[in-house]
Parts: sequence; structure tokens; C-alpha cells
Amino acid sequence: MTQPMRPTPGLPTKPTGWPVGSYDTYERAQRAVDHLADNEFHVEKLTIVGVDLMQVERVLGRLTWSKVLGGGLVSGAWFGLFVGLIISIFVTGQDFWIPIVFCVVAGMVFGVISGAIPYAATRGQRDFSSTMQLVAGRYDVLCDPGSAEQARDMLAKLAI
Repeated sequence: MTQPMRPTPGLPTKPTGWPVGSYDTYERAQRAVDHLADNEFHVEKLTIVGVDLMQVERVLGRLTWSKVLGGGLVSGAWFGLFVGLIISIFVTGQDFWIPIVFCVVAGMVFGVISGAIPYAATRGQRDFSSTMQLVAGRYDVLCDPGSAEQARDMLAKLAI
């Protein structure tokens, strides 16, 4: 005898429910759900679903050797300062600053190296910095079928 399929906990599942609103931005969909919450609607019955997903890469600027090495230098210095401060806690006397200086210098060296190697490995194929986002063409608010009509009526008042 076979048992019915149960969704495995933690795995993605397709959203269910009836659409009660469709919005062009996530902010507007969130505002709709917030409106329902403010009016005592059981929001645990709602789901915001991004439809027509797109991966958007926004280019921030051109990368140069000076930017790469400068960024590695600064990030290495900050990490070295952090490690140096932790080590200096355990140093007694007036020489507490020696581990700080050593760690900052070592962090700068390793920061420059860790920035230069990956940049050199690209061989000029990616001379820009960017950020990635996952955005949707629209955002639908879904609701359990038993409460969908009530949610639609409440959201219609928001549009007025």
C-alpha cells in the first residue's frame, strides 16, 4: 500500500490560493498586505508571489588596477585592525600597540594579494563591478479560497 505524497519540509513548494490583488512593485503588494493586517484580516492566509522573474545586474562602475588594489588594501587594513585589537587584549604593558600595527600591515598585504589574484585571473574579461538582484515583473497576493472574497473587498477599498 502506498502512502500519499507529503511535501518534504524545507523544500520549495508551489504557492496556492486565489489571487486577490496584482501589483507592479513589491512595495505596493506589501502595502496591500499591510492594509489587510491593519484591518484585522488573518494575514497568515496570504502569500506574495513574484511572477515573471528576472535577474538584473546593475553595473556600478569600471574596475581598474588602482581600484582593485586600493579596495584590497582598505579591506585588509580593517580586518587586520580587528584581529590586532583582539590580540592586544591579551598583551600586558605598554606594547599593546605592536600586535595592532603588525596585524594591520599583514592585513593590508594579504588584502592586496587577495584582490589582485582574482582580478588578474579574469584577464580583462570583467573590468566592471556590479550588483545582482532578482526582481519580478509583477507581484500577486494570493489568499486561501475561503477568505479570498473578503480580502478582495478590503483591497478594493484601498484602491478608492
